[in-house]
Amino acid sequence: MKTIKENTKNEIMIKNSRFITLLYKIRSKEEIEQYLEQVKKLCPKATHYCYAYKIGENIKKASDDGEPGGTAGMPMLNVLDKEDITNVLAITIRYFGGIKLGAGGLIRAYSKSVKETLNKINTIELIEGMKCKLTFPYVKEKEITKQIPEKNILSKTYLEKITYIALLTKDSELLQSEEIEQIEKTYIEKETIN
Repeated sequence: MKTIKENTKNEIMIKNSRFITLLYKIRSKEEIEQYLEQVKKLCPKATHYCYAYKIGENIKKASDDGEPGGTAGMPMLNVLDKEDITNVLAITIRYFGGIKLGAGGLIRAYSKSVKETLNKINTIELIEGMKCKLTFPYVKEKEITKQIPEKNILSKTYLEKITYIALLTKDSELLQSEEIEQIEKTYIEKETIN
């Protein structure tokens, strides 16, 4: 399984219709609404804002946003599945150009738009991991931070003790510690070794 290295954008024209695909790297469903609202503000005159997303293996959804049922969102999601891409939100904005494409034409257009956008970027391999809550005394902070890459620490809270919400690989020694509470299974970007 893999994800995109960075957010990206691509545009294609098909029979006078503009299809702009935006790919966003995501970790949770909460981010989806924010990106959709942002895109609708940036492109207020678009005809459709179709999307598909996939998080982990099993969380996925597709929306045709007014296009005939099954002609936009599902073809987009099928491309993500076929390419084994996850933790990504694909939004394809369509500006209708006056020529109807028909169901088959729409399926091909939305699939092509996502496929071409994916071809423009690099991907990162994902490995199985665990989202965890670690609570520990202040004296252990240096020791703990040495074992977790900064980008895998989602939040830090400093009260009587320190609490991190972090992503750990399934072979992390920290998973054996008594200071940990496992929240949910997830996927983590594989570290690149220089």
